[in-house]
Amino acid sequence: SAKLSLEEATASFCLEGSIVGKVYIHANKPIGFILVSGCDAPQARLRPPLFKREKAGNSGSASGSGSLADLGYDPPKIKSGGNRSCYEQEGWNGFRFAVCLVWETSREEEKLWRAAWTIATSNDDKNPATWALNQLKSALSTDPIDLYKSHKSWWKKYWSQSSLQVPDFEIERQWYLDTYKFGAASRRGSPPISLQGPWTADNDRLPPWKGDYHHDLNTQLCYWSCYSGNHLEEGLSFLDWLWETRENCVDWTKRFFGLPGMNIPMTADLNNSQIGGWRQYAHSATTGAWLAHHFYLHWKFSMDHEFLQKRAYPYLHECAVFIEAITKERDEEGWRSLPLSSSPEINSNKPEAWFPSITNHDLALIRKLLTSIAEAADEVGKRNEAKYWRDILGEFPMFSLGQEDQLLVAKGYSLTESHRHFSHLMAIHPLNLINWKESKESREVITASLNALQQLGTENWCGYSFAWLANLAARAYDGEIAAKALKIFTTAFTLRNGFHCNGDQSEENYSKYHYRPMTLEGNFAAAAGLQEMLLQSHTGIIEILPAIPSSWKDVSFRDLRAQGAFLVSAAMKDGQLDYFEIKSEKGGNCRFRLPFAKKTYEFSTKPGEIITKKDLNV
Repeated sequence: SAKLSLEEATASFCLEGSIVGKVYIHANKPIGFILVSGCDAPQARLRPPLFKREKAGNSGSASGSGSLADLGYDPPKIKSGGNRSCYEQEGWNGFRFAVCLVWETSREEEKLWRAAWTIATSNDDKNPATWALNQLKSALSTDPIDLYKSHKSWWKKYWSQSSLQVPDFEIERQWYLDTYKFGAASRRGSPPISLQGPWTADNDRLPPWKGDYHHDLNTQLCYWSCYSGNHLEEGLSFLDWLWETRENCVDWTKRFFGLPGMNIPMTADLNNSQIGGWRQYAHSATTGAWLAHHFYLHWKFSMDHEFLQKRAYPYLHECAVFIEAITKERDEEGWRSLPLSSSPEINSNKPEAWFPSITNHDLALIRKLLTSIAEAADEVGKRNEAKYWRDILGEFPMFSLGQEDQLLVAKGYSLTESHRHFSHLMAIHPLNLINWKESKESREVITASLNALQQLGTENWCGYSFAWLANLAARAYDGEIAAKALKIFTTAFTLRNGFHCNGDQSEENYSKYHYRPMTLEGNFAAAAGLQEMLLQSHTGIIEILPAIPSSWKDVSFRDLRAQGAFLVSAAMKDGQLDYFEIKSEKGGNCRFRLPFAKKTYEFSTKPGEIITKKDLNV
């Protein structure tokens, strides 16, 4: 038997003959540990992947997951003996990595066996195997009790940052599984979450879609949950990487587009350098704008002025400079436009994926980028620059709408069949350019757009489509649809271990796709969807329990984060708000609404101040 403790991020197991043990990867050290008791000293070895086949062949699949041997690298150098097993593999252009396992055995009568393993690259040291072995030697010389205490301490703090309870076991369980996955996959000082993060299958095959960084949806959705989920520190893994690789992106922008500023290639490697993909999206002009939105979100949720000045504003500015340069030409009506415009994955990799007019996807990202850089410029005291970017914003058209006021893909072009990527609805979520509370016209656009989406059916949807729908429905204050979407995601598009597997694993025919390639964006988008049902703040007003189903009478959450750097907790019992608390981290104006009430409360807060029900005098 085996089980995983989410609380301590440790797998424990029991084998025949009273052999028991546990396995964990240390929370803040790049080392995995294996501890076994009740057996004689086992013989251990690492089995290197098969990086080279004897006979030529191609074993690819729909998701591009062919054999590792197709890469054609030389076999690894194996260095084993005594109490260690190690191999070193050479990659492209001199890059090398080493995987090492070292173990020790205690006194024979105790029958204890302890091992540690790690991975090192030539970026760590010119001799990665030697470096890795030294790391393991040091780890095994440390008191194992102290090591495990520090591991548990990290996870205890992580889980203390937020929690929730809802009256649907499967939806709640999925949130905890996904929150665990986020803590396991995103850590400052390590690479951000790729398509599969650290969970690449050990089956001698390339991971689905190469396991790289896809910036047309995948990386962005992977970080949706960290903001209101109150895991900003872990989310900074992504922003650190984007910041550290920006010179590569500036260079690529100059070489490919011949323009100033910065854009980012849609499919990228560990250095955020282009590695190819469908042309329309690999060379999209607005990828940088979507990634810059995460810098904006971190600032709004943290109110970290230093981060705004030193990172968010410069990043937004570089992306805005590029957008201004690439939209110099005008369309037939005199508006700024793109030379070529697309909407991710619509019309796949066909020539028709390029549209003759600017798409709502590209337009939404451009409008949000320019709105954000103007807001940021005001905040850092650059009033003239703020006016400049608002003037540029005024040179772009508004969104293309259909006869029913629904958002189109592009002018005169509506979806005619079910589609998995809601790129044409970006203005509703996540960009909040069209929000429900703004006006009657906005509500009509949102309602018509969601109706049109659902009328086409879900035949061509993936799991992440249902997760995204939960977020969209929550922004429309429709808790019934949001909960139903999360239920379908959890029961039909995840495996037993909770991983999103893209295809429909049920027999309910929610989708025509029944394959099982695992990608992580669906998991974290689903977690964000539940958080949107419980707390929203994108309009500048904190809304508590804004989009829960009528059947959810008992709901609670603790320390979800709202824009403005407010931590919010609340509990509803028997359909009535029993408790709420808003903690102000940085001080400032706090506006909020309680469930089932139209009144907006407003308080001026100091750092550390707490607002509760008794402060309302009701």
